Amino acid sequence: MDSWLPVGLPVASGRHRSSIWSKLIRYPEVVVALLCLTQILCWTVAPALVDAAPPGDVVEGFMWGREWVLLTYKHPQLPAWLLEASHLLTGSFRWPQYLLSQLVVSATFIFVYLLARDMLGRTRALAAVLLMPSLYFFGWPTPQFNHDYAQMPFWAAISWLLWHATRDAGSKWRWIVLGLVSGVGLYAKFSTGLLLLFGAIWLLSDRRARGRLATPWPWLGLAVFLAVAAPLAVQLCRIDFLPLTYVAGRDDWVMAHRARLYYIGVQLAGLTGFLAVLAISGLLRREPPRQVVAVREAPVEPRAFTYLLWMGLGPAILVMVASLFTGAGEAWGAPMYNLVGVVAIACLGDRLGISEMRRLAICALVCVIGVSGAYATTRWTSCNALGHMQPVCWPAQLVSDEAETVWHEASKGRLGIVGGDTGLAMLAGLNAYDEPSIFTGLDMRFAPWITAKRLQDQGMLLIWQGSQDSQTPPRLMPWIKGLPVKTILLGWSRQAPPVVINFVVIPPGTHDLPNDPPASPEDRDN
Repeated sequence: MDSWLPVGLPVASGRHRSSIWSKLIRYPEVVVALLCLTQILCWTVAPALVDAAPPGDVVEGFMWGREWVLLTYKHPQLPAWLLEASHLLTGSFRWPQYLLSQLVVSATFIFVYLLARDMLGRTRALAAVLLMPSLYFFGWPTPQFNHDYAQMPFWAAISWLLWHATRDAGSKWRWIVLGLVSGVGLYAKFSTGLLLLFGAIWLLSDRRARGRLATPWPWLGLAVFLAVAAPLAVQLCRIDFLPLTYVAGRDDWVMAHRARLYYIGVQLAGLTGFLAVLAISGLLRREPPRQVVAVREAPVEPRAFTYLLWMGLGPAILVMVASLFTGAGEAWGAPMYNLVGVVAIACLGDRLGISEMRRLAICALVCVIGVSGAYATTRWTSCNALGHMQPVCWPAQLVSDEAETVWHEASKGRLGIVGGDTGLAMLAGLNAYDEPSIFTGLDMRFAPWITAKRLQDQGMLLIWQGSQDSQTPPRLMPWIKGLPVKTILLGWSRQAPPVVINFVVIPPGTHDLPNDPPASPEDRDN
Protein backbone atom coordinates (compact mmCIF):
# COMPACT_ATOMS: atom_id res chain seq x y z
CA MET A 1 0.00 0.00 0.00
CA ASP A 2 2.89 2.31 0.72
CA SER A 3 4.95 1.20 -2.26
CA TRP A 4 4.72 4.64 -3.87
CA LEU A 5 6.74 6.25 -1.06
CA PRO A 6 10.33 7.07 -2.00
CA VAL A 7 12.96 5.00 -0.24
CA GLY A 8 14.26 6.66 2.90
CA LEU A 9 11.16 8.76 3.65
CA PRO A 10 9.20 7.99 6.82
CA VAL A 11 5.72 6.73 6.03
CA ALA A 12 3.28 9.46 7.03
CA SER A 13 0.10 9.11 9.01
CA GLY A 14 -3.20 9.13 7.14
CA ARG A 15 -3.80 12.80 7.84
CA HIS A 16 -0.57 13.82 6.14
CA ARG A 17 -0.74 11.21 3.40
CA SER A 18 -3.73 12.99 1.93
CA SER A 19 -2.13 16.42 2.05
CA ILE A 20 -1.12 18.20 -1.11
CA TRP A 21 2.49 18.27 -0.03
CA SER A 22 2.74 14.53 0.68
CA LYS A 23 1.39 13.92 -2.82
CA LEU A 24 3.71 16.47 -4.39
CA ILE A 25 6.86 14.90 -2.99
CA ARG A 26 5.97 11.72 -4.80
CA TYR A 27 7.42 13.59 -7.77
CA PRO A 28 10.59 15.29 -6.46
CA GLU A 29 11.67 16.20 -9.98
CA VAL A 30 8.58 18.42 -10.24
CA VAL A 31 9.54 20.21 -7.00
CA VAL A 32 13.09 20.73 -8.26
CA ALA A 33 11.69 22.18 -11.48
CA LEU A 34 9.40 24.52 -9.52
CA LEU A 35 12.34 25.64 -7.40
CA CYS A 36 14.40 26.35 -10.51
CA LEU A 37 11.57 28.34 -12.10
CA THR A 38 11.11 30.39 -8.93
CA GLN A 39 14.86 31.05 -8.73
CA ILE A 40 14.99 32.11 -12.38
CA LEU A 41 11.94 34.37 -12.16
CA CYS A 42 12.80 36.15 -8.91
CA TRP A 43 16.50 36.62 -9.50
CA THR A 44 16.02 37.75 -13.10
CA VAL A 45 13.25 40.26 -12.44
CA ALA A 46 14.53 41.79 -9.18
CA PRO A 47 17.92 43.07 -10.41
CA ALA A 48 16.59 43.93 -13.87
CA LEU A 49 14.05 46.28 -12.29
CA VAL A 50 16.45 48.21 -10.04
CA ASP A 51 19.97 48.01 -11.50
CA ALA A 52 20.64 50.91 -13.87
CA ALA A 53 23.86 49.23 -14.99
CA PRO A 54 25.07 45.64 -14.88
CA PRO A 55 27.56 44.73 -12.13
CA GLY A 56 31.19 45.48 -12.93
CA ASP A 57 32.26 41.96 -13.90
CA VAL A 58 29.26 41.68 -16.21
CA VAL A 59 30.14 44.90 -18.05
CA GLU A 60 33.68 43.60 -18.46
CA GLY A 61 32.34 40.29 -19.75
CA PHE A 62 30.12 42.00 -22.32
CA MET A 63 32.97 44.17 -23.58
CA TRP A 64 35.38 41.27 -23.82
CA GLY A 65 32.74 38.98 -25.28
CA ARG A 66 32.40 41.09 -28.41
CA GLU A 67 36.07 40.42 -29.17
CA TRP A 68 35.60 36.63 -29.17
CA VAL A 69 39.08 35.91 -27.84
CA LEU A 70 39.99 32.59 -26.23
CA LEU A 71 41.84 33.95 -23.23
CA THR A 72 42.55 37.34 -21.64
CA TYR A 73 45.14 38.35 -19.09
CA LYS A 74 42.65 37.31 -16.38
CA HIS A 75 40.69 34.22 -17.37
CA PRO A 76 39.41 32.00 -20.18
CA GLN A 77 36.47 33.59 -21.89
CA LEU A 78 33.52 31.17 -21.85
CA PRO A 79 31.50 33.51 -19.57
CA ALA A 80 32.14 36.42 -21.93
CA TRP A 81 31.06 34.33 -24.93
CA LEU A 82 27.82 33.43 -23.16
CA LEU A 83 27.17 37.07 -22.32
CA GLU A 84 27.78 38.17 -25.90
CA ALA A 85 25.54 35.36 -27.15
CA SER A 86 22.79 36.51 -24.78
CA HIS A 87 23.09 40.03 -26.19
CA LEU A 88 23.03 38.85 -29.80
CA LEU A 89 19.91 36.79 -29.09
CA THR A 90 18.01 39.48 -27.19
CA GLY A 91 19.55 42.80 -28.24
CA SER A 92 19.55 43.92 -24.60
CA PHE A 93 22.13 44.62 -21.91
CA ARG A 94 19.39 45.13 -19.33
CA TRP A 95 18.19 41.67 -18.31
CA PRO A 96 19.65 38.68 -20.25
CA GLN A 97 22.75 38.52 -18.06
CA TYR A 98 20.55 37.99 -15.00
CA LEU A 99 18.62 35.25 -16.76
CA LEU A 100 21.89 33.64 -17.83
CA SER A 101 23.18 33.67 -14.27
CA GLN A 102 20.03 31.98 -12.95
CA LEU A 103 20.09 29.36 -15.69
CA VAL A 104 23.58 28.50 -14.48
CA VAL A 105 22.41 28.31 -10.86
CA SER A 106 19.41 26.17 -11.83
CA ALA A 107 21.61 23.82 -13.82
CA THR A 108 23.71 23.42 -10.67
CA PHE A 109 20.57 22.50 -8.71
CA ILE A 110 19.74 19.83 -11.28
CA PHE A 111 23.20 18.23 -11.34
CA VAL A 112 23.33 18.20 -7.54
CA TYR A 113 19.94 16.49 -7.51
CA LEU A 114 21.15 13.85 -9.97
CA LEU A 115 24.19 13.05 -7.84
CA ALA A 116 22.22 13.01 -4.59
CA ARG A 117 19.52 10.81 -6.16
CA ASP A 118 22.13 8.20 -7.03
CA MET A 119 23.49 8.22 -3.48
CA LEU A 120 20.54 8.99 -1.20
CA GLY A 121 17.34 8.33 -3.13
CA ARG A 122 14.89 10.75 -4.71
CA THR A 123 13.31 12.27 -1.62
CA ARG A 124 16.53 12.91 0.25
CA ALA A 125 18.02 14.29 -2.95
CA LEU A 126 15.14 16.75 -3.06
CA ALA A 127 15.85 17.74 0.55
CA ALA A 128 19.50 18.39 -0.34
CA VAL A 129 18.51 20.69 -3.19
CA LEU A 130 15.95 22.53 -1.05
CA LEU A 131 18.80 23.44 1.28
CA MET A 132 20.80 25.13 -1.48
CA PRO A 133 18.93 28.49 -1.66
CA SER A 134 19.90 29.09 1.98
CA LEU A 135 23.56 29.26 0.95
CA TYR A 136 24.74 32.83 0.38
CA PHE A 137 26.45 31.97 -2.89
CA PHE A 138 23.17 30.89 -4.50
CA GLY A 139 21.41 34.15 -3.71
CA TRP A 140 22.72 37.67 -3.21
CA PRO A 141 25.86 37.55 -5.43
CA THR A 142 24.25 35.72 -8.36
CA PRO A 143 23.27 38.83 -10.41
CA GLN A 144 26.98 39.27 -11.07
CA PHE A 145 27.53 36.57 -13.69
CA ASN A 146 31.27 36.00 -13.82
CA HIS A 147 33.79 33.19 -13.92
CA ASP A 148 33.07 32.09 -10.36
CA TYR A 149 29.42 31.45 -11.20
CA ALA A 150 29.99 30.16 -14.72
CA GLN A 151 31.94 27.22 -13.30
CA MET A 152 29.24 26.24 -10.76
CA PRO A 153 27.36 23.74 -12.96
CA PHE A 154 30.63 22.27 -14.21
CA TRP A 155 31.72 21.45 -10.67
CA ALA A 156 28.36 19.79 -9.98
CA ALA A 157 28.31 17.93 -13.31
CA ILE A 158 31.89 16.67 -12.92
CA SER A 159 31.11 15.34 -9.43
CA TRP A 160 28.02 13.52 -10.72
CA LEU A 161 29.65 12.11 -13.86
CA LEU A 162 32.76 10.88 -12.06
CA TRP A 163 30.68 9.10 -9.41
CA HIS A 164 28.38 7.53 -11.98
CA ALA A 165 31.25 6.45 -14.24
CA THR A 166 33.14 4.73 -11.42
CA ARG A 167 30.06 3.16 -9.86
CA ASP A 168 28.53 1.51 -12.91
CA ALA A 169 30.71 -0.62 -15.18
CA GLY A 170 28.20 -0.11 -17.97
CA SER A 171 28.52 3.69 -17.97
CA LYS A 172 31.17 3.74 -20.67
CA TRP A 173 29.92 6.82 -22.44
CA ARG A 174 30.02 8.81 -19.21
CA TRP A 175 33.82 8.78 -19.29
CA ILE A 176 33.68 10.53 -22.66
CA VAL A 177 31.16 13.07 -21.37
CA LEU A 178 33.23 13.54 -18.22
CA GLY A 179 36.29 14.36 -20.31
CA LEU A 180 34.30 16.82 -22.42
CA VAL A 181 32.66 18.56 -19.46
CA SER A 182 35.96 18.73 -17.58
CA GLY A 183 37.70 20.31 -20.56
CA VAL A 184 34.95 22.86 -21.17
CA GLY A 185 34.90 23.61 -17.44
CA LEU A 186 38.42 25.00 -17.74
CA TYR A 187 37.08 27.56 -20.21
CA ALA A 188 34.82 28.83 -17.43
CA LYS A 189 37.74 29.28 -15.03
CA PHE A 190 41.09 27.62 -14.53
CA SER A 191 40.23 26.87 -10.89
CA THR A 192 38.00 24.06 -12.18
CA GLY A 193 41.33 22.25 -12.25
CA LEU A 194 41.24 22.14 -8.44
CA LEU A 195 38.15 19.90 -8.51
CA LEU A 196 39.73 17.80 -11.25
CA LEU A 197 42.76 17.32 -9.04
CA PHE A 198 40.57 16.11 -6.17
CA GLY A 199 38.71 13.85 -8.59
CA ALA A 200 41.95 12.35 -9.91
CA ILE A 201 43.23 11.67 -6.38
CA TRP A 202 39.98 9.92 -5.48
CA LEU A 203 40.06 7.91 -8.71
CA LEU A 204 43.53 6.63 -7.87
CA SER A 205 42.89 6.02 -4.18
CA ASP A 206 39.50 4.26 -4.32
CA ARG A 207 39.93 0.57 -5.12
CA ARG A 208 36.69 0.20 -7.06
CA ALA A 209 37.26 3.38 -9.05
CA ARG A 210 40.87 2.47 -9.75
CA GLY A 211 39.72 -0.80 -11.24
CA ARG A 212 38.00 1.12 -14.05
CA LEU A 213 41.42 2.23 -15.25
CA ALA A 214 41.94 -1.28 -16.63
CA THR A 215 39.34 -0.48 -19.29
CA PRO A 216 39.93 1.87 -22.24
CA TRP A 217 37.07 4.24 -21.44
CA PRO A 218 38.73 6.42 -18.78
CA TRP A 219 41.68 6.90 -21.12
CA LEU A 220 39.40 7.88 -23.98
CA GLY A 221 37.81 10.39 -21.63
CA LEU A 222 41.27 11.72 -20.76
CA ALA A 223 42.07 12.07 -24.47
CA VAL A 224 38.89 14.07 -25.00
CA PHE A 225 39.78 16.30 -22.04
CA LEU A 226 43.29 16.95 -23.36
CA ALA A 227 41.97 17.71 -26.84
CA VAL A 228 39.45 20.22 -25.50
CA ALA A 229 41.94 21.86 -23.12
CA ALA A 230 44.84 22.03 -25.61
CA PRO A 231 43.86 25.36 -27.23
CA LEU A 232 43.84 26.99 -23.79
CA ALA A 233 47.32 25.68 -23.05
CA VAL A 234 48.63 26.94 -26.40
CA GLN A 235 47.10 30.39 -25.93
CA LEU A 236 48.37 30.57 -22.36
CA CYS A 237 51.90 30.14 -23.68
CA ARG A 238 51.33 32.72 -26.43
CA ILE A 239 50.36 35.44 -23.96
CA ASP A 240 53.29 34.68 -21.67
CA PHE A 241 51.15 33.19 -18.87
CA LEU A 242 49.57 36.54 -18.03
CA PRO A 243 46.68 34.93 -16.07
CA LEU A 244 49.21 33.49 -13.63
CA THR A 245 50.74 36.95 -13.23
CA TYR A 246 47.25 38.33 -12.63
CA VAL A 247 46.53 35.73 -9.94
CA ALA A 248 49.83 36.53 -8.22
CA GLY A 249 48.96 40.23 -8.29
CA ARG A 250 45.50 39.52 -6.84
CA ASP A 251 47.09 37.45 -4.08
CA ASP A 252 49.42 40.31 -3.18
CA TRP A 253 46.52 42.81 -3.12
CA VAL A 254 44.37 40.58 -0.92
CA MET A 255 47.20 39.95 1.52
CA ALA A 256 47.88 43.69 1.74
CA HIS A 257 44.23 44.81 2.13
CA ARG A 258 42.47 41.96 3.93
CA ALA A 259 42.87 40.48 7.39
CA ARG A 260 44.42 37.03 7.66
CA LEU A 261 41.08 35.41 8.58
CA TYR A 262 38.97 37.51 6.20
CA TYR A 263 38.38 34.78 3.60
CA ILE A 264 37.48 32.16 6.21
CA GLY A 265 35.14 34.63 7.90
CA VAL A 266 33.31 35.34 4.64
CA GLN A 267 32.90 31.64 3.89
CA LEU A 268 31.55 30.88 7.37
CA ALA A 269 29.21 33.86 7.18
CA GLY A 270 27.89 32.49 3.89
CA LEU A 271 26.92 29.28 5.69
CA THR A 272 24.90 30.91 8.49
CA GLY A 273 21.63 30.81 6.54
CA PHE A 274 22.24 27.15 5.75
CA LEU A 275 22.68 26.29 9.43
CA ALA A 276 19.61 28.33 10.32
CA VAL A 277 17.46 26.40 7.84
CA LEU A 278 18.77 23.10 9.19
CA ALA A 279 17.64 24.19 12.64
CA ILE A 280 14.27 25.55 11.49
CA SER A 281 13.50 22.40 9.53
CA GLY A 282 14.04 20.25 12.60
CA LEU A 283 16.91 18.26 11.14
CA LEU A 284 19.22 19.21 14.00
CA ARG A 285 16.91 17.58 16.54
CA ARG A 286 18.07 14.21 17.81
CA GLU A 287 14.67 12.63 18.12
CA PRO A 288 13.12 10.88 15.08
CA PRO A 289 10.58 12.74 12.97
CA ARG A 290 7.05 13.05 14.30
CA GLN A 291 3.81 11.70 12.81
CA VAL A 292 5.30 8.55 11.33
CA VAL A 293 4.37 4.92 11.72
CA ALA A 294 7.37 3.33 10.05
CA VAL A 295 10.76 4.24 8.71
CA ARG A 296 12.48 2.71 5.75
CA GLU A 297 16.17 3.31 6.16
CA ALA A 298 18.27 3.99 3.10
CA PRO A 299 21.75 3.99 4.62
CA VAL A 300 24.37 5.87 2.67
CA GLU A 301 27.05 3.64 1.29
CA PRO A 302 30.33 4.40 3.15
CA ARG A 303 32.11 4.78 -0.17
CA ALA A 304 29.54 7.35 -1.29
CA PHE A 305 29.85 9.27 1.96
CA THR A 306 33.64 9.38 1.59
CA TYR A 307 33.23 10.65 -1.95
CA LEU A 308 30.85 13.39 -0.79
CA LEU A 309 33.22 14.56 1.92
CA TRP A 310 36.21 14.52 -0.41
CA MET A 311 34.64 16.21 -3.43
CA GLY A 312 32.07 18.32 -1.58
CA LEU A 313 34.16 19.70 1.28
CA GLY A 314 37.77 19.01 0.30
CA PRO A 315 38.37 21.92 -2.11
CA ALA A 316 36.61 24.44 0.17
CA ILE A 317 38.64 23.39 3.21
CA LEU A 318 41.89 23.39 1.25
CA VAL A 319 41.32 26.95 -0.01
CA MET A 320 40.39 28.09 3.51
CA VAL A 321 43.67 26.72 4.85
CA ALA A 322 45.60 28.18 1.92
CA SER A 323 44.02 31.60 2.55
CA LEU A 324 45.99 31.81 5.79
CA PHE A 325 49.18 31.95 3.76
CA THR A 326 48.16 33.49 0.45
CA GLY A 327 45.46 35.78 -0.91
CA ALA A 328 42.06 34.35 -1.84
CA GLY A 329 39.14 36.30 -3.28
CA GLU A 330 35.97 35.98 -1.21
CA ALA A 331 33.90 34.85 -4.21
CA TRP A 332 36.36 32.17 -5.28
CA GLY A 333 34.60 29.64 -3.07
CA ALA A 334 31.27 30.04 -4.89
CA PRO A 335 31.30 26.63 -6.67
CA MET A 336 32.86 24.81 -3.72
CA TYR A 337 29.65 24.51 -1.67
CA ASN A 338 27.47 22.74 -4.24
CA LEU A 339 27.42 19.50 -2.26
CA VAL A 340 27.11 20.88 1.28
CA GLY A 341 23.38 20.12 1.32
CA VAL A 342 24.00 16.58 0.12
CA VAL A 343 26.56 16.04 2.89
CA ALA A 344 24.11 17.38 5.48
CA ILE A 345 21.27 15.10 4.35
CA ALA A 346 23.64 12.14 4.16
CA CYS A 347 24.35 12.73 7.85
CA LEU A 348 20.86 13.73 8.99
CA GLY A 349 18.57 11.94 6.55
CA ASP A 350 17.20 9.56 9.19
CA ARG A 351 15.51 12.58 10.81
CA LEU A 352 13.71 13.52 7.62
CA GLY A 353 9.92 13.26 7.60
CA ILE A 354 6.95 14.91 5.93
CA SER A 355 7.02 17.88 8.32
CA GLU A 356 10.75 18.40 7.85
CA MET A 357 10.36 18.30 4.07
CA ARG A 358 7.56 20.84 4.25
CA ARG A 359 9.68 23.20 6.35
CA LEU A 360 12.61 22.82 3.95
CA ALA A 361 10.37 23.74 1.02
CA ILE A 362 8.97 26.79 2.83
CA CYS A 363 12.46 27.93 3.82
CA ALA A 364 13.69 27.53 0.23
CA LEU A 365 10.78 29.62 -1.02
CA VAL A 366 11.39 32.30 1.62
CA CYS A 367 15.10 32.41 0.79
CA VAL A 368 14.53 32.84 -2.94
CA ILE A 369 11.68 35.35 -2.77
CA GLY A 370 12.79 37.13 0.39
CA VAL A 371 16.45 37.58 -0.48
CA SER A 372 15.75 38.66 -4.07
CA GLY A 373 13.22 41.18 -2.73
CA ALA A 374 15.74 42.41 -0.16
CA TYR A 375 18.32 42.75 -2.93
CA ALA A 376 16.01 44.93 -5.02
CA THR A 377 15.03 47.07 -2.05
CA THR A 378 18.59 47.52 -0.83
CA ARG A 379 20.02 48.39 -4.25
CA TRP A 380 17.32 50.93 -5.05
CA THR A 381 17.55 52.53 -1.62
CA SER A 382 21.34 52.70 -1.69
CA CYS A 383 21.46 54.36 -5.11
CA ASN A 384 18.44 56.66 -4.96
CA ALA A 385 17.59 57.35 -1.32
CA LEU A 386 21.05 57.23 0.26
CA GLY A 387 23.16 58.32 -2.71
CA HIS A 388 25.83 55.63 -2.23
CA MET A 389 27.52 55.15 -5.59
CA GLN A 390 27.88 51.50 -6.59
CA PRO A 391 28.62 50.00 -10.01
CA VAL A 392 24.93 49.16 -10.55
CA CYS A 393 23.95 52.80 -9.86
CA TRP A 394 25.60 54.21 -12.98
CA PRO A 395 23.12 55.30 -15.70
CA ALA A 396 24.66 52.99 -18.26
CA GLN A 397 22.62 54.08 -21.27
CA LEU A 398 23.21 57.79 -20.59
CA VAL A 399 26.97 57.28 -20.25
CA SER A 400 27.07 55.53 -23.63
CA ASP A 401 24.86 58.18 -25.23
CA GLU A 402 27.09 61.00 -23.98
CA ALA A 403 30.23 59.20 -25.14
CA GLU A 404 28.89 58.77 -28.67
CA THR A 405 27.66 62.36 -28.79
CA VAL A 406 31.06 63.72 -27.79
CA TRP A 407 32.82 61.50 -30.30
CA HIS A 408 30.61 62.24 -33.28
CA GLU A 409 30.72 65.98 -32.63
CA ALA A 410 34.49 65.83 -33.19
CA SER A 411 34.92 62.93 -35.64
CA LYS A 412 33.04 61.62 -38.65
CA GLY A 413 34.15 58.00 -38.26
CA ARG A 414 32.63 55.38 -35.97
CA LEU A 415 33.63 55.19 -32.34
CA GLY A 416 35.95 52.20 -32.45
CA ILE A 417 37.98 52.35 -29.23
CA VAL A 418 37.34 53.60 -25.69
CA GLY A 419 39.89 53.83 -22.91
CA GLY A 420 41.10 55.80 -19.91
CA ASP A 421 39.39 54.88 -16.64
CA THR A 422 38.84 51.27 -17.70
CA GLY A 423 35.68 50.61 -15.69
CA LEU A 424 34.01 53.81 -16.84
CA ALA A 425 35.24 53.37 -20.40
CA MET A 426 33.70 49.89 -20.52
CA LEU A 427 30.41 51.34 -19.32
CA ALA A 428 30.60 54.04 -22.01
CA GLY A 429 31.14 51.43 -24.70
CA LEU A 430 28.55 48.96 -23.46
CA ASN A 431 25.38 50.43 -24.99
CA ALA A 432 27.10 52.46 -27.71
CA TYR A 433 25.62 51.86 -31.15
CA ASP A 434 29.12 51.69 -32.69
CA GLU A 435 30.08 48.82 -30.35
CA PRO A 436 33.61 50.07 -29.59
CA SER A 437 36.40 47.94 -28.17
CA ILE A 438 37.86 48.55 -24.74
CA PHE A 439 41.55 49.45 -24.51
CA THR A 440 42.07 47.85 -21.09
CA GLY A 441 44.63 49.76 -19.02
CA LEU A 442 45.84 51.44 -22.23
CA ASP A 443 48.12 48.39 -22.50
CA MET A 444 48.07 46.12 -25.53
CA ARG A 445 49.10 43.14 -23.42
CA PHE A 446 45.75 43.39 -21.66
CA ALA A 447 43.78 44.26 -24.82
CA PRO A 448 45.36 42.28 -27.68
CA TRP A 449 42.52 43.31 -30.02
CA ILE A 450 43.99 46.84 -30.00
CA THR A 451 46.93 47.39 -32.32
CA ALA A 452 49.01 50.45 -33.15
CA LYS A 453 47.56 50.44 -36.66
CA ARG A 454 44.02 50.30 -35.34
CA LEU A 455 44.72 53.26 -33.05
CA GLN A 456 46.03 55.22 -36.03
CA ASP A 457 43.05 54.31 -38.20
CA GLN A 458 40.26 54.73 -35.64
CA GLY A 459 41.54 57.04 -32.92
CA MET A 460 40.19 56.67 -29.39
CA LEU A 461 37.83 58.28 -26.89
CA LEU A 462 39.42 58.76 -23.47
CA ILE A 463 37.06 58.82 -20.49
CA TRP A 464 37.64 59.37 -16.79
CA GLN A 465 35.78 60.53 -13.73
CA GLY A 466 36.81 63.63 -11.78
CA SER A 467 35.62 66.96 -10.49
CA GLN A 468 35.80 70.01 -12.71
CA ASP A 469 38.68 71.37 -10.63
CA SER A 470 40.69 68.17 -10.47
CA GLN A 471 43.75 67.58 -12.59
CA THR A 472 43.90 65.05 -15.40
CA PRO A 473 45.34 61.72 -14.19
CA PRO A 474 49.09 61.72 -14.95
CA ARG A 475 48.90 58.38 -16.78
CA LEU A 476 46.53 59.92 -19.32
CA MET A 477 48.57 63.06 -19.98
CA PRO A 478 50.88 61.48 -22.61
CA TRP A 479 47.78 60.49 -24.61
CA ILE A 480 45.99 63.83 -24.37
CA LYS A 481 48.87 66.19 -25.29
CA GLY A 482 46.88 69.40 -25.17
CA LEU A 483 43.70 68.07 -26.78
CA PRO A 484 40.52 69.74 -25.48
CA VAL A 485 38.73 68.15 -22.53
CA LYS A 486 34.95 68.09 -22.49
CA THR A 487 33.32 67.78 -19.08
CA ILE A 488 29.71 66.83 -18.47
CA LEU A 489 27.55 66.39 -15.37
CA LEU A 490 25.51 63.22 -15.26
CA GLY A 491 22.64 62.70 -12.83
CA TRP A 492 22.41 59.25 -11.28
CA SER A 493 20.65 59.55 -7.90
CA ARG A 494 17.65 61.29 -6.38
CA GLN A 495 19.80 62.46 -3.48
CA ALA A 496 23.46 62.66 -4.53
CA PRO A 497 24.89 65.37 -6.79
CA PRO A 498 25.65 64.57 -10.44
CA VAL A 499 28.83 62.74 -11.27
CA VAL A 500 31.50 64.52 -13.32
CA ILE A 501 32.77 62.75 -16.42
CA ASN A 502 35.58 63.97 -18.69
CA PHE A 503 36.07 63.10 -22.36
CA VAL A 504 38.95 63.63 -24.77
CA VAL A 505 38.69 62.73 -28.44
CA ILE A 506 41.96 61.43 -29.90
CA PRO A 507 41.18 61.67 -33.62
CA PRO A 508 42.23 59.11 -36.22
CA GLY A 509 45.59 59.75 -37.80
CA THR A 510 47.35 60.79 -34.59
CA HIS A 511 50.83 59.55 -35.43
CA ASP A 512 52.66 60.43 -32.22
CA LEU A 513 51.22 57.77 -29.94
CA PRO A 514 52.85 57.84 -26.50
CA ASN A 515 55.83 55.73 -25.61
CA ASP A 516 55.52 53.40 -28.62
CA PRO A 517 52.80 51.09 -27.21
CA PRO A 518 53.93 47.46 -27.02
CA ALA A 519 52.97 45.22 -29.90
CA SER A 520 50.01 42.95 -29.34
CA PRO A 521 50.22 39.19 -29.97
CA GLU A 522 48.55 39.74 -33.37
CA ASP A 523 51.24 42.25 -34.37
CA ARG A 524 53.99 39.93 -33.19
CA ASP A 525 52.61 36.99 -35.15
CA ASN A 526 52.38 39.09 -38.29
